[in-house]
Amino acid sequence: MNVDRIVMTFAGTVILVSLALSQVHSAYWLWLTAFVGANLFQASFTGFCPLAMILKAVGVKPGQAFK
Repeated sequence: MNVDRIVMTFAGTVILVSLALSQVHSAYWLWLTAFVGANLFQASFTGFCPLAMILKAVGVKPGQAFK
C-alpha cells in the first residue's frame, strides 16, 4: 500500500469508529468525525497531512496525492 491508500483507509476507519461510538456512548464523538472531515478538506487544498508526513518519514512508498 502507498501513503494515499493508508491515509484514506485510516480516515475512513476513524470516521466509522467515531460514528459507532456516538451511537453507543456519547454524541460528543461526532466531534472526532468533524475533525477528520475538516482535515481531509484542508488537505485536499493544501496537500498538508500530518499522517502522510509520518508515513513518508518511516519509509512508506509515496502515492500521487501527497508528494
